[in-house]
Amino acid sequence: LNRAADRNPTEEVAILRDELLSEIPALDKMLRQFSWSGKLQTLLVQADLKIRPGKFLLVCGCGAGIFGFIAELWSNSPAIGLFAGVFGACIPLFYLYWKRSKRFRQFEELFPEAIDFLARGTRAGLSFSTTLEMISNEIAEPVAGEFRKIFEEQKYGLPIRDALLNVAERVPIIDVKFFVTAVMLQRETGGNLAEILDKLSYVIRERFKILRQVRVYTAQGRLTLGILMALPPLLVAGFTVVSPDFIKPLFNTTAGHWLIVISISLQTIGFLLIRKIINIQV
Repeated sequence: LNRAADRNPTEEVAILRDELLSEIPALDKMLRQFSWSGKLQTLLVQADLKIRPGKFLLVCGCGAGIFGFIAELWSNSPAIGLFAGVFGACIPLFYLYWKRSKRFRQFEELFPEAIDFLARGTRAGLSFSTTLEMISNEIAEPVAGEFRKIFEEQKYGLPIRDALLNVAERVPIIDVKFFVTAVMLQRETGGNLAEILDKLSYVIRERFKILRQVRVYTAQGRLTLGILMALPPLLVAGFTVVSPDFIKPLFNTTAGHWLIVISISLQTIGFLLIRKIINIQV
């Protein structure tokens, strides 16, 4: 500490991890009373979004207000305004889950390469922590960032077991759980770590082959999903241009407003059901 003070650093060094849910103390205190706020923070970390849960909720609230206000002015219907407000609030949440899924897919594609790198480093006689540091510098993101966190956590005193369990929590993918289990068992019982990692890498790559075959087999279902989701909005847009008088009661009457709400709700349910059917876990 004395040497650090003698160097006259130009910026403050944070020695505690920033875990605030909001920069506003009152909002941070309020959010800590709810269990879902911690889950929301975990989702933001998994999606690699540099935003606090408090600010994310503010964005959701702004989306709800903007969409609800515009829909209320356009339709003069409280039901349409309420439904549009809920939809506007969910848009940031949809983006959050999309970003999280995209990051996990990128991680899965690069993870076997990181395992092979770790196996080669073990054969070369490098220590486990040194190989983790090399992976964080050589492999692309998001794998590099997660292995960098493992290296930094164990470097600053956290047991390697806890560091591995943390990465399994941050990246809840079955391949990562296999990797964490294999490494922890090897460190407790002994054995050839390089051979274990080679077999694990082979299993992950074979699983990817099967997954790509499944995507080929479910291509028709995904095409059907896209057509069924796009057909109603296209029909409404077409009738609005070709025959405005025919489609006008849908937007100018109370019954039409309720039909819009019901149809969008049924479209959403159908989307979730079809996606559940074609999303086969391997």
